[in-house]
Amino acid sequence: MTRCKGQGVVWGLTLLAALEAVQAGAADAVPARHGPGEACLGGLGGVYLLAEPGELTIEVLKRDRNRRGSTAELRAILVGPERRVIQEATIPDDGQARGSGWGPVQQTRLSARVPRKGLYVLNITVSQDRYGEEIAWGFATNCPRYLIETARGHKDERHQEPIVLWGSEQPADVCFLPRKGPLNIEVSGLPASATKLDLFDANGTLLREIAVAGDGTAACSVPASMARDRAPWRLHLPTRQATIQIDGVTRWDGDDAWPDLCCWTTEPESFFPLLDYRWLLTPYSRIVYAPAGERAEAVFRVHNNSGRKQTIQLAIEFPGESWPVELAASQVTLGGKRAAEVTVRGAVAADGKPRICHLRGTPAETPELTTYATLEIRGGEAPASQPLALPLTLKAYRHENEQFGHVADFPVDSQVYFDPQNRPFICAEGGVAALRNGRWTVTDLRHNVHSAGGASERDSYRLYGSKVAFDRDGGVYVLALTGRQAALLHSTDGGRTFNACPIPGREGRSGSYDFEQFSGHNGVSGSGTQAENGTGTDRPDRSQSQAENGTGTDRPDRSQSRFPPPIVRNSLTGSDPKLFWRRLHDVELFAPKFDGGRLVVGEPILVSRKGIGLASHSGIPSSLVSRGDKVHLVWAEATEPTEKVPGVPTYVVTYDRATGKLGAPALVGYGAPPNDIHNSPSITMDSQGYLHVLAGTHGRPFQYARSLKPNDSAGGWTPAEPVGADLSQTYIGFVCGPDDTLHLAYRLWHRGEQPYPKSHYATLSYSRKRPGQPWEAPRDLIVPPFSEYSVYYHRLTIDRQGRLFLSYDYWSTLWFYRNDQPGRRRTVMMSPDGGQTWRLATSRDLAGDR
Repeated sequence: MTRCKGQGVVWGLTLLAALEAVQAGAADAVPARHGPGEACLGGLGGVYLLAEPGELTIEVLKRDRNRRGSTAELRAILVGPERRVIQEATIPDDGQARGSGWGPVQQTRLSARVPRKGLYVLNITVSQDRYGEEIAWGFATNCPRYLIETARGHKDERHQEPIVLWGSEQPADVCFLPRKGPLNIEVSGLPASATKLDLFDANGTLLREIAVAGDGTAACSVPASMARDRAPWRLHLPTRQATIQIDGVTRWDGDDAWPDLCCWTTEPESFFPLLDYRWLLTPYSRIVYAPAGERAEAVFRVHNNSGRKQTIQLAIEFPGESWPVELAASQVTLGGKRAAEVTVRGAVAADGKPRICHLRGTPAETPELTTYATLEIRGGEAPASQPLALPLTLKAYRHENEQFGHVADFPVDSQVYFDPQNRPFICAEGGVAALRNGRWTVTDLRHNVHSAGGASERDSYRLYGSKVAFDRDGGVYVLALTGRQAALLHSTDGGRTFNACPIPGREGRSGSYDFEQFSGHNGVSGSGTQAENGTGTDRPDRSQSQAENGTGTDRPDRSQSRFPPPIVRNSLTGSDPKLFWRRLHDVELFAPKFDGGRLVVGEPILVSRKGIGLASHSGIPSSLVSRGDKVHLVWAEATEPTEKVPGVPTYVVTYDRATGKLGAPALVGYGAPPNDIHNSPSITMDSQGYLHVLAGTHGRPFQYARSLKPNDSAGGWTPAEPVGADLSQTYIGFVCGPDDTLHLAYRLWHRGEQPYPKSHYATLSYSRKRPGQPWEAPRDLIVPPFSEYSVYYHRLTIDRQGRLFLSYDYWSTLWFYRNDQPGRRRTVMMSPDGGQTWRLATSRDLAGDR
């Protein structure tokens, strides 16, 4: 053992001792000579290994710092090129007392039989320690080609991944690919024994000798003129105790080639150009179902992550006996940072048994870096077509396709909305997608938007947000930007082309826009109904629902409002450096209308100067509902930091289009904690016009209130009450069904429960409230594959028949897991029976064909 001077702690096994301990219990173990060889790495992340055929072994080591007394259990997952889990192991907390200092070294061994060359992955996480501050970890492997990726959990600040070494007095090398531009290196935490650091290029030439100051820091700058040749540099340290920041490696600017990827190694010889070929073939695996004897296909994405032109050679391989497979191209040539799709086709076996093949990708420029993706074709119907056994538990690297064979056959960029004829629309990349004649087509807003004033020329727009709204006549609306100018876009031809109507003022100001979208019963313009005239009862219960008696929304609603959707703007006017989540916004309402057939947004109506703002990445709450001439707006406000309030005050106000008057705001509840922009409220309306509001919270129970009069925010409200006792809820998704059942989707925190009893985790959960009944207990819909922080970017919508559609995209705090998957994994589940059962949605579901 080696005593680490200056810190007074005893470091554990060196590489040799660790190997001896492992080999004592496993005589057939392959020698593991590569890697740091001791528990010396701070932070989290993992390792990418370019493995040759044969046995792959990895020894994982861990030491606890025992500073906080929390349970630090390390989870190590080894996956293959197709991202199928080969082996998983845990290293428990060492059980030492809080404040006792560094504990003993613990270790585990992972291994795999490598049938063909490819990229293997070691994933490292720790319970209750998403930043890797309470443990040191390390590894030793028999694979000579590897890259470490330091990747912690996210922070609400600029992304940085400092390389932290908490090791012995042995020398250390940090090998990294230098950025093209000027490069700064800053090192801190060096022991008193360290006097200088050395920086070498790939040829071993000394570039800089970096002096260490008396406070244990060292720094140097390298100009852009110093030659680089796409080969790693080596920073040599006299000891394994340091915190290292390197421009383009641990922190990034907008023009860096590989943002958010802190990849490095401890040995120059182990380096391989993973960064140039990151995400070479995705998805890493695809499971496809089809009837026996029929043909099936899968589309793979070939990606060039380098900044220069590359040719990727493609080939089909088989794990066993070959079978007929058609590959659309044998090679793809791509410009820098470009991608292309390649289709692989094959027939389902006559007996329906699974058939497997591998799609290998090999860069012509660097053939030694080669890996593959896997296609499995199965006979029969995919399990995804059946109702889900809830909760759907996502497994590490096994999501909807891997578990259920689900492949979305519609755009999944965002949530789905339905026009009065119940036709689906989705905001997709570049424009608005619609299902026409059985096919999805996208209207490109860069080329299909007429400029303001009805001129013949067309302007280039990009979507703002992901909501789609409709009027009585089938008009389609979205919010968009051209430059920094916001506009309401309107289509009269089913979303094929749009006309732009600029939203006046506040160009370029920070803030947000929202507009009314269908949430169950809003937008109805009846003639003299009880709800519109305010003559309904104070109790919104009905003895027989519209859905039951055939008068509900099973057919297009011909009375829907011709009014364009009202808009709310939240313009940032101030923030508080002492209260991170406190913001001040001007809240302004727009009531667009048609004037002589021309759409006019009109001037803003100031509602409040204390708005907390709108958090809409998850839940995408509804700020507005309307019926007839009445527009109802909900918002939450900031309060003075010294003011004692139970949460963010939530208000509703009504604007009368006929009179042009804004009513008095009504305080309906508080969403805890105060001064937190997460706490965006949401509003919906039932069939009789009663308003239903949820005050948003951040990890607390939502607060629910209902108006005492229909279509009127000024006629009083029920006392706000929690949706449930002791629920840790955030991010409201809120709609109202045909029978006036309220449906709610949200993130829900769990602590000390399975499947992560030693930590906390967040589920995507669902609750409902039937008319006249209390809120039902939460139902977990999605359980995450990892503990610690997560969010689902969920959006709950409802179609004109009352079917629920929940779009979601699991997002882990862990950068390593997220970085491994290009783009996102958004998909949609739907419920045809008011939240009773759920299944993964297809185009047939969106079209109403099943």
